[in-house]
Amino acid sequence: MNRLQNPNKPRLFYGYVVVAASFTIMTLTFGINYSFGVFFKPLIAEFGWARGLTSGAYSLMTVTAGFLGIFAGKVGDKHGPKVIGMTTGFLLGLGFILLSRIQSIWHFYAIHLFLLAGGIGCVWPGLVPAIARWFTKRRGLMTGTMASGIGFGTFLVPPVASWMISLYDWRNAYLFIGLSTFVLAVLFSQFLKGDPVEVNQLPYGEDHNAEAESPSGPEFRFWTAVRSGMFMLLCSIYFCYGYSLHAIVVHIVPHAIDMGLTPPNASRILAIIGLTSIGSRILIAGASDRIGVRPSLLVVFCLLFVSLLWVNRAKGDLGLYLFGFLFGLSYGGIMSLQALAVAELFGLAAVGQILGAVAFAYTIGASIGPLATGYVFDLYGGYSLAFLVATVFSGLSLLLTFYLKIPRKFER
Repeated sequence: MNRLQNPNKPRLFYGYVVVAASFTIMTLTFGINYSFGVFFKPLIAEFGWARGLTSGAYSLMTVTAGFLGIFAGKVGDKHGPKVIGMTTGFLLGLGFILLSRIQSIWHFYAIHLFLLAGGIGCVWPGLVPAIARWFTKRRGLMTGTMASGIGFGTFLVPPVASWMISLYDWRNAYLFIGLSTFVLAVLFSQFLKGDPVEVNQLPYGEDHNAEAESPSGPEFRFWTAVRSGMFMLLCSIYFCYGYSLHAIVVHIVPHAIDMGLTPPNASRILAIIGLTSIGSRILIAGASDRIGVRPSLLVVFCLLFVSLLWVNRAKGDLGLYLFGFLFGLSYGGIMSLQALAVAELFGLAAVGQILGAVAFAYTIGASIGPLATGYVFDLYGGYSLAFLVATVFSGLSLLLTFYLKIPRKFER
């Protein structure tokens, strides 16, 4: 970065505005993403689709979003986060508006593939690197704060969608959420800036007389990074995690309804996951500033494994709500640490594109998990075996994390 010659100390560090705007867009994007399960049973009831077939749209959307994220990361590295935020708002808003008019399964698949996948794929690798560029110190804390929008969206949007479905119908719920997302995402995108130089500031923790106290790590270009062993290991960790996470997120609401919970009570499990993950993202990512990324990952993967051991034993509202609490604690921290691990392993030179590639591996797992879980349910008439497989994948993530090696400059 070019140094500023005589920077004036601002009253407001603009990086906090970028965090706030990114938080809002994350809330909208992932609220839409994780509300898929809320619409699951109303769609099946109206159209008579099998669960495996219905889950397939989410799986196809997820893997496509992951692939597009590689390109979104490159665009974000080059052109900044504003164009990413506006694109996200347009695609997601239009996608949900059109979902309110579907009449067949191919409509459902096409919208998820061509619109929702683009909106969801853009946002993580397109917005997260901007936080890394704005903050040298407090990078973990600010990344966790921004990423807590994912949890807030999970807490807010699925219950709103469930309430609207019960009060009106699923079509009006799609329409309302789509219009709201379009307006708010485009509006808040106007506040996004990708580099402190744009407002005559330096990254938080740097000044014009000295280098930042936080050490600088390696600086990898994209193709150098993807050929490294640590890149393949990180991709494997997040592939396994993606499988286990999305197998649960898509199917926990229909599972809870099958267990006897009412649809509103079942949707509260997602709300608990989202609410718990808000604090977890901030706490775990902030703790990584002190203890490091790898120890933080080990803690949250242990929590994930324990929560999935419990889900098949959980009975009734309280048992499933306890699962949601444990699952949310793990899920929040794991996703926040993904971006931090990429930045510390590979530097900031191509952080968006590298993050997009790691996220693509994650989304491959995330696309397989719901699809496999739906087909296992159709085959065996229950979720016990399918959730056991998700537990095994979470255990593999934990095991592989023991072999992750953060450069010495970042050891705490």
